[in-house]
Parts: sequence; structure tokens; C-alpha cells
Amino acid sequence: MADSAVAAAVSAAAELRVTGKAAIDNGSDNIMNDLLKRFLAEQDKQLIEARIREAEKRTSGEIVVKIAPASSRYPGAALLGSSMLSLAFSLLGMLVAGNRDMWMFLAVFAVLFMVLHELFRRCAVCRRPFVSVSDMQMEVEDAASGAFVRLGVHDTAGRTGILIYISVFERRVRVIADRGINEKVEPHLWQEVVDTIIAGIRSNRQGMAIAAAIDRCGGILALHFPRQPDDRNELSDSVVMGRSRP
Repeated sequence: MADSAVAAAVSAAAELRVTGKAAIDNGSDNIMNDLLKRFLAEQDKQLIEARIREAEKRTSGEIVVKIAPASSRYPGAALLGSSMLSLAFSLLGMLVAGNRDMWMFLAVFAVLFMVLHELFRRCAVCRRPFVSVSDMQMEVEDAASGAFVRLGVHDTAGRTGILIYISVFERRVRVIADRGINEKVEPHLWQEVVDTIIAGIRSNRQGMAIAAAIDRCGGILALHFPRQPDDRNELSDSVVMGRSRP
């Protein structure tokens, strides 16, 4: 992984606005797809892909956009949330009922735990309060780095690939540039790309914001890595949407 030069990655929190509230069901692709469709309309997806094609006409670099509904399933959050609420409701119920029977308490706790754990397992909104900021940051970084490799961004001829990674559940944006780029480009420029996306998302114009970020990446790449006569399109220009991990 070190050789892939996942360097100068920039990450920032973004309030990813999604119309309505969609839960991510771990077993339901339909719900995940619904979340992504709410975040990025088809016309926005087409706009972004057109901007990628336009940007790559000026440079030998490659730009990939990946949008994930979540970077992890966070099973620990479901366990923690269901355990804490089951314990609290069981104790409250026993106090209200004036019952101190331990076996009754355990029975109530067990029933509540099974019900609540299933709810937390299916409902991303319910899990989120039980996921720490550090855990989300770590999962997004790992998922983005994994996507960087799986999507082949690390394997371009000149090591001039850029990944723009957006994770909706965690409200995080991450930009990863490969080694060839980072030898010539200051890392702070990628923060500008992140800030552009964040600002657009906060105004509910994520499609235009991502397109503008691609324009900025294209300008940076064109300056340092202009298109060569023998250049070819090494990576797909399509927006990659879906889970970051199998």
C-alpha cells in the first residue's frame, strides 16, 4: 500500500444533505440505491461524467469519482445502541412496575435487545449517534484508500490518478492523489477541492459542486501533466456509486 503512494489525502466533514431520511438496510440494495439517488440525481451524474471527460481532454491524468452510501456497516454501533437502550428501558420498566425479580429483568432485557438490535441493524439514522467521530474518520479513510486501489487509480501510467471519494452516511469527503501528482502539487490545493464540494453540498447543489471540483482538478492536472499525443483514457469516466466494500 505504501508503494501506491496514497499520499496527501485530504479529508473533511461535510453536511451531506439528502432530501428526506433514508435508512440503509444491510441486506437491501434497494434502500442503498435510494439513498444514493436522493443524494445525486441522474442529471447530476451525467453532468459530472461530462466534466470528467472534458477535464481529461486537457491532461494525461485520470479523475475518478466514487460516492458510497456508507463506508462501513458499523455492527458495533448496533450492538452498543441496542444494549444501552435495552438496559435503560428494562430498568425503567422494572422500577415502574415495582418488580425486582432478576429473571423477569433478564427476560425483558433479552426481548428488548432482540427487537432493538434488529432495528439498529436496519436503520442507519439510529446507528449514527453510537458511532464515534474517530471511528467514522478511520472507516472513511480505509474505505477511500481501498477504493483508490480497487478502482485502479493507483495504477495509471504516470501515477497521475485522483480519487474524489464521498461517503454519505459519515458526511465525509476525501480526495486522494497519487504519487506522480504529489511530487509536483502542493497538498493544500486538494483542500480547496474538498471545500468546493462541501460548500455545494451545504447549499443542496452537490452535482454542480462536484462538477466544479472536477474542473479544479482538471486545471491542476493540465498545468503539470498536459495531455500527450499518445495519451489514452486509462480509467472509466463513469461515477462509481455503491458500497465501498463487498
